[in-house]
Amino acid sequence: MNDEEKYTIEKVPDSSPVPEATATPEEEKRLVRKLDRRILPLTCLLYLFAFLDRSNIGNARLQGLPQEILGGDPTGLLFQWITSSFYFSYILCQVPATVLSKLFPPSYWMAGTAIGWGICSTLSAATFNFAGIICARVGIGIFEAGFGPAIPLYFSFFYTKEELGLRMGYWFGFAAVAGAFGGLIAFGVQNLDFGPPLQTHGAIGGESDWKILFLLEGIPAIILGIVTLFALPNRPESTRFFTEREREVALERGSRGGKADTGAVVNKSHIFAALSDWRVYAGGVIYFGVNCALASISAFLPTIITTFGYTNALAQILTVPPYVVAAIVLCTTAYYTDRLQSRGLAVAGACFVGTIGYLIVVLVPHNMHARYFAVFCITSGTYTAIGVTIAWFAHNLGSETKKATGIPVFMSIGQCGSVLGTHLYPTSDGPRYITGFATTCGLEALATICAIALYISYKQDNAKRDRLYGRPEPNAPVNTSELADKAPNFRYIA
Repeated sequence: MNDEEKYTIEKVPDSSPVPEATATPEEEKRLVRKLDRRILPLTCLLYLFAFLDRSNIGNARLQGLPQEILGGDPTGLLFQWITSSFYFSYILCQVPATVLSKLFPPSYWMAGTAIGWGICSTLSAATFNFAGIICARVGIGIFEAGFGPAIPLYFSFFYTKEELGLRMGYWFGFAAVAGAFGGLIAFGVQNLDFGPPLQTHGAIGGESDWKILFLLEGIPAIILGIVTLFALPNRPESTRFFTEREREVALERGSRGGKADTGAVVNKSHIFAALSDWRVYAGGVIYFGVNCALASISAFLPTIITTFGYTNALAQILTVPPYVVAAIVLCTTAYYTDRLQSRGLAVAGACFVGTIGYLIVVLVPHNMHARYFAVFCITSGTYTAIGVTIAWFAHNLGSETKKATGIPVFMSIGQCGSVLGTHLYPTSDGPRYITGFATTCGLEALATICAIALYISYKQDNAKRDRLYGRPEPNAPVNTSELADKAPNFRYIA
């Protein structure tokens, strides 16, 4: 074990020692580059395979899975339950898993979750009936629940609020990369023809194509989890990844804007503060809307594109460009929200773009070019809104424990939208799927309104504190150990 921390649950004292030596700009740049080289490749690749393993079910649908283990599934209802079963376990486990993650070295925790979901995904290839695939999907959800919400908390250990948005953009951008990469893998597997072709229901490809897909996307997660165990840095105060000077610089950077509950501890009062914060639930409404869109995109985009008149194989390829554009838009937006230190309007704008995309799909049923353009709007708006929202709350909750509680709370609310999204596109509604598109359009519009409301609320709160307590010095340490984001000198990112 490479940490010397004591893992306890306790009330945190009012203050923590903060290094007095201020880092020079050159020292900070060197440290950030060192962190980026070690942290970003590992966490981004982990998320790539996490998202592949949760979303490859959509590609498997076109490769014979329903015909082979679901008796054809003529209504599409069985497939919907397979897709949503992941989200049931994911939702239930997020909050306890993220709070619990504070009590373990991050490398151990992240490695364990990756190995767990990789094993479950790999075992999906061995399933032979509805019950088996449901069990595998529930297992993937349990392990991924300990990974996704813990990443914003982990990033906040090392990156300042001026750096966090872009890093979260890179990280969540790999969900879009996974969508593109998954389409390419599915196309390749389908055309390699590993088994005798299916003749039922017009399916294309060998009967083992979906099994090969699960193996190709599950085994790398297990390997990457083992690498993570040895390569991912732990907390700044304990990791051996830093020299002593780098540790001082990292701890000083971490004290800017808020400093509380450092180490493997849980501040119980901040758990209740997060659960009673209305803004967490407003964030949950935003996340509900965009996750409803994300889940439907992940599971049904290949199917939806086939309704444009394309073959199954070409539909797999045509899912790639929208995801690539979404990743570029997300990273670009995240960069500018870091520079401007404002995220609310960016979230609102992204949700609005997604709303327009769904409106086009609903109102323009016969122009396939316009509908395909709308897919770009939907993916770009949805992925950007999710990535920037996570970065928004990763600072605005004030303390580690409140982040460890509040982030998975609003994510759990949002994942309920994912469950809804997986049930909005029954086969009987094809080829237009008006109910699904119209519902998601309305939810994206609601998310737009909530983002604007949160932006105004944060601006007003900051202005009120400026009037009462004066403007704090930029990047000055703020003791949030007692009040979290309610500390007088704490300022929100609007």
